[in-house]
Amino acid sequence: MQNIGAYGVEIKEVIESVEGIELATGTTVWFSNDQCRFGYRDSAFKNDLKEKYFISSVTLRLNKENHKLNTSYGSLKDELGTSDDQASIRTVSEAVMKIRMSKLPDPTVIGNAGSFFKNPVVSKSQYEKLKITYSTIPYYPIDNQFVKIPAAWLIEQAGYKGKRKGNAAMHDKQALVLVNHGSATGAELLSLAREVQHAVDTKFAITLEPEVNIITIEV
Repeated sequence: MQNIGAYGVEIKEVIESVEGIELATGTTVWFSNDQCRFGYRDSAFKNDLKEKYFISSVTLRLNKENHKLNTSYGSLKDELGTSDDQASIRTVSEAVMKIRMSKLPDPTVIGNAGSFFKNPVVSKSQYEKLKITYSTIPYYPIDNQFVKIPAAWLIEQAGYKGKRKGNAAMHDKQALVLVNHGSATGAELLSLAREVQHAVDTKFAITLEPEVNIITIEV
């Protein structure tokens, strides 16, 4: 639905087609990869098709060969300690799982929805201005004009890594994850998320966008 991705790859790269059931009519519709209009953590199903289809099936086209492996992304490269031609599908898979388990909370132990915010994409010129003040600010190139800045780094620099308000908190190992330590309400979790957004915007002039869908219910 939102084109999930990690460590330099995204699900859109292997999606052949998506089957959806139109909620209004019950009609089954197939969408090609292009028709899904995938973007960074985005798709047609989060925009004009939002809440109109139930995604019932996804067809993937996978490759058993190693020649398309991307092992250059940050901690994955460090964990593997090998070059692309030495890595295998299995070793990359095991490395990703190890990294995820070390950084992300287990949802069966502590409530969370995974990464709560998207990594913001900014222009190279904006990044260069930020780098003057924050020399260690990390980034990942998107193209010749834009770069992606890790939201977790921005949140940590704003002082919110591990910060807790009641039972709502930003995770102490991965600042990008909003967690519920017990009985925090949706309103309390959203309040902390808004506070984090304000702090990052104030410090860096960057607006963090939620990665999750936020559903409000009027009683």
